[in-house]
Amino acid sequence: MNQSAPNALEMVDVRKVYPTGNGAEAVALDHATLTVGADEIVALIGPSGSGKTTLCSIAGGILAATSGTVIVGGEDITNYRERELTTFRQTMIGFVFQAVNLVPFLTARENLLVVDEMGRRTGAAARSRADQLLEDLGLSEQRKRLPAQLSGGQRQRVAIGRALMNTPKLVLLDEPTSSLDSTTGRQVMDLIRSEMKSRGTAAIVVTHDERITEFCDRNVHISDGVLDAG
Repeated sequence: MNQSAPNALEMVDVRKVYPTGNGAEAVALDHATLTVGADEIVALIGPSGSGKTTLCSIAGGILAATSGTVIVGGEDITNYRERELTTFRQTMIGFVFQAVNLVPFLTARENLLVVDEMGRRTGAAARSRADQLLEDLGLSEQRKRLPAQLSGGQRQRVAIGRALMNTPKLVLLDEPTSSLDSTTGRQVMDLIRSEMKSRGTAAIVVTHDERITEFCDRNVHISDGVLDAG
């Protein structure tokens, strides 16, 4: 573990509640405290509705916490306004969604480059970064193909490359193997682990599948909005 870099994530006593009327509230996240090291890969395990997505949405600056403290890569985002959160997401966070969400009319390479249209790299620097990532992910020969021309595993690799384009401090992966067969899923998880470790990048892998936890450094369970770090 990288001892010199700040933790990728520090959540302290974080709550997320929604009013339901008549003074009642629904608790989506209940006093959650979680620390993720600078290059640690954490599996966040729980059933549907357990609070996994809420936790990651708060860590990624998509949702604001009702209370508590959220620090990412040494940056306290707890009281950020929307404009600050937008910049934060562009520069500090990588997302890999369950549905992949590649732009269907862009090639694999262009799907990576679109990330940096609002980022810190432009022109040759962005193209070089995209080409290197595609090579690292074994996709150099597929860089000009559209998503429909790629296999499920290849599309997931493009999504991983897209998440890494902005050199994030933390990558959030939502059920990255759910649409893949078991063999391809293991290959993708092995790739995720090797890519994160080689770059010193932390990741939270949201899953309900205990089989992929062997690729993670630590398991954290969540149920009814309550974390159990074990």
